[in-house]
Amino acid sequence: MPVRRPSRPLTAALAAVAALLLGATLLVAVPTAAAPADPAPGTPGRKSTWTEADKTGFGTARARRSNVWFTLQRGRVSEVFYPDLSTPSVRSLELVVTDGTSFTDRETVDMRPATSRPDARSLRFAQIGGRDGRYRLTKHVATDPRRDALVVRVRLTSLDGGRYRLYVQHDPALANNGMDDRARTVGRTLVASDGKVATALRARPRLGARTNGYAGSRSDGWRDLRRDHDLDRRHRSAGPGNVVQTARVSRVNGLPGRQRATITLGFGRRPAAARATAAASARTGWASVQRRYDRGWHRYVRSLKRVPATAASIEREYLASALVLAAAEDKLNPGAVVASPSAPWVWGDEVPDLSSPSGAYHLVWSRDSYEFGSAMWAMGDRSAARRIVDWLFRVQQKPDGSFPQNSDVQGQPVWSELQLDEVALPIVLARLTGKTGRATYRGVKRAADFLARFRDEETGRRAPYSPQERWENQSGYSPNSIAAQIAGLVCAADIARRNGDRASARRWLRLADRWAARVKGWTVTTTGPLSSRPYFLRLTKNGRPDTASPYEMGDGGPVQIDQRRVVDPSFLALTRWGILPGTDPVVASSLAVVDQELRVQTPNGPFWRRFSFDGYGETRDGGQWEITEPGTFTTLGRGWPILTGERGEHEVSAGRDASSYLAAVAAAANDGDMISEQVWDGRPPTGRPCCQAGEGTRAATPLVWSHGALVRLAWTMQLGRPADQQAVVARRYLR
Repeated sequence: MPVRRPSRPLTAALAAVAALLLGATLLVAVPTAAAPADPAPGTPGRKSTWTEADKTGFGTARARRSNVWFTLQRGRVSEVFYPDLSTPSVRSLELVVTDGTSFTDRETVDMRPATSRPDARSLRFAQIGGRDGRYRLTKHVATDPRRDALVVRVRLTSLDGGRYRLYVQHDPALANNGMDDRARTVGRTLVASDGKVATALRARPRLGARTNGYAGSRSDGWRDLRRDHDLDRRHRSAGPGNVVQTARVSRVNGLPGRQRATITLGFGRRPAAARATAAASARTGWASVQRRYDRGWHRYVRSLKRVPATAASIEREYLASALVLAAAEDKLNPGAVVASPSAPWVWGDEVPDLSSPSGAYHLVWSRDSYEFGSAMWAMGDRSAARRIVDWLFRVQQKPDGSFPQNSDVQGQPVWSELQLDEVALPIVLARLTGKTGRATYRGVKRAADFLARFRDEETGRRAPYSPQERWENQSGYSPNSIAAQIAGLVCAADIARRNGDRASARRWLRLADRWAARVKGWTVTTTGPLSSRPYFLRLTKNGRPDTASPYEMGDGGPVQIDQRRVVDPSFLALTRWGILPGTDPVVASSLAVVDQELRVQTPNGPFWRRFSFDGYGETRDGGQWEITEPGTFTTLGRGWPILTGERGEHEVSAGRDASSYLAAVAAAANDGDMISEQVWDGRPPTGRPCCQAGEGTRAATPLVWSHGALVRLAWTMQLGRPADQQAVVARRYLR
C-alpha cells in the first residue's frame, strides 16, 4: 500500500477530531499506509491523444505577460497552451466527485455540465454540473494576467446533506507531446516536466492525497478512484510516458456541505519556475485574479468601435467574436493569429499532421490572417490588423516573395503547398490597413512580382493558375484565387505609386486587367449539366470550363467527377472585392445553382457546404472524419458558417437585406458563444451521436474565421458595402 506523508505526525483518530473542530465536514481522514515502490508501474501508459475539437470555451488574459491559453470541452478544462498558441502543453484538467462508497463521477461522463460566460465583455467562463439531487459543482476559469498560470475556482455543494470528496486529475502533454513527460510529488504540489516545459499543480486549500501514474494503467488515479472510490494507490513519481496526476482537494473552506477551492496550474520552462509561478498566483487569490482578468478585457472592448446598430440583436455574440479574434493572437509573436485552438478529427485515432504532434489548426495561414485582419480593422482594432501585416511580411513571407501554406507562430513553414490567394491577400490587407510605407512595400513588391511571373504548370503560360485553391485540395483556375490575385495586383500597384515605382504599377495593372477580363472565360461553363444558364465552377483544371476534365475530389470524396458538376460559392469574392457587380447576371445564375446543390436550411437559418461532393466532415451517423481511400465517400462535408457570412456580404453588394444571414451565424454558437467550423446540416440521421441541425459539429471550435465572418458581416451591413472592399479596386472594375 502507498504511503500518505502528512506534514506532521498525526494519527487517524486525531485527524478526525481536528476535522470536526475545524468544521471540515467533508474531510475524511486517510490512514497512513505502507510505502509504494516508485516509480509508478504501467509505463508508458496508453497512447496520448488530444480531446475533441468541440470546445465550449476559449480564453486567456488580455495581458501579454501571461502566455497561457485554455479551452473547455465537455465540462472539463481541455487543451491548455503554453508558451505559445502553436504549443498545447496540457490535454485536460478534470474534476472528480465521489461519496467514498458508492459512486465516483467525472465531469466529462457523469455531470452534464453547462458552460457560460458570466460577463459578456470578458472571456472568463463558468461551468455548472453535478448529479441531480445530490451535489452541484460550479467552477470559474481564467488565467492570471500577471503570470503564466491557469486558475480554476471551484465550489462543491451538497444538495442532500451528503459528504462528498473532490478530486482533480491533470493530464499533461508538455510541449505538444504527451508521451515523454515525467511527473512527481514535491511537497503538496504535483510537478510535471519534459525538459522543455514544466507545470506545477497546487490548490488552496492545499492538496491532500495525491499520486502520479500512467494514463490507462493500474497506476492511473482515475482507475483507482473508480475501483473503490478512494485514492489509496499512490506513487510519488512516474515517467517518462503518458503520465497523469491525481489529487484530493482535501479540506472544507466555508459552510458545512459546501466546499470551495482554488486550483492553480503554473507553467515555466523548468519545474522550479513553474512551482514559483503557481505559488505566486495562489497567494494572489481568486478575487484579484478575476478582477484583473475581467478588467483587461473590459478595457479592450472599450478601445473598439461601438457595436454596430446592425448587430444590436446579437450583441452578446458579436462581443464574443471580437474577443475570440483578439485572444487568438499569439503574445510572444504579435501578429500571428492561429486558425483555431482545437484539434479536429482526432477523437482517439491517429490522423497524420493533425494529432501527433497537434498541428494544423494551431498554425497560421496568410489567407486566414487576411480574414481576421479585415474583421479586426472593421471593428476598430487597427493596431492588431497592422501587427498582422507586419508579421506576415517580416516573419512569414519567404525569400522568393511567396507565403507558405501555413507556419507555426514563429513563422516556421509546416505544410508545403503553394496557394496563390495566400500570396495576394497580404498585399490587400497591407493597403486596407494603410501599411504602405517603404518597409512594407519591399515585401509587397516581392509578392506581386511572384504572382506576375508564376506560370501554369501544364501550359507554361503566365496565368492565375494556383497549385492549390482556398479549400487546399485542388489545383486549377479558381474564381476565388483569381479574384484575390486581381485585388492583390491592383492594391500592389497603388502602393507602388505611393513609393515612386510607377513602372511596376503599370505592369501589375495591365496583368490585373487582363485577368479580370478573362476570369469568366476560365471558370464559367455554358455546357454544364446543372443549369441551362452559364454558371461559375468551383475551378477548372485546364482553364476550359466547357470540357469535362474529370478529377478526384479528395478528403474522402468520389473520384473522376466532371468538373462541370462541381460548384462552390467562393466566386462571390469577385463581388465582395469589387471586380464584378453584385447584380452580375452570371453571378445570379450561379447562385441559383449553388443554392440548389449546396444550401441547407436549418432551424438556425441557411448554411452552405463548401463544394459539391465534399467529404471533409463526419460520417452520416456522426462518426469522425477519417482519411480514406479515394472514392469511398464515407464522410460528408457539412454546412459552414463562414459561407453564410460571405453570402450575407454578397446580399449587401446586391442591395438586399442580410440580417437573416447574420442571425444564422450568431445562432450557430454554442452555450459558451463559440462558433464551429461546420454545423450539422440535417442529412439523416440527426441528433446522436453528433449534433442538432444548425448547431456546431465536432469540427474545429471555435474557428476564428467563423467569428471574423460574423464581425465583418455586421460592419458590411452597417456600411452598406463589403467592409473590406477597397475603392481602388471597385472604381477600376465597377465603373
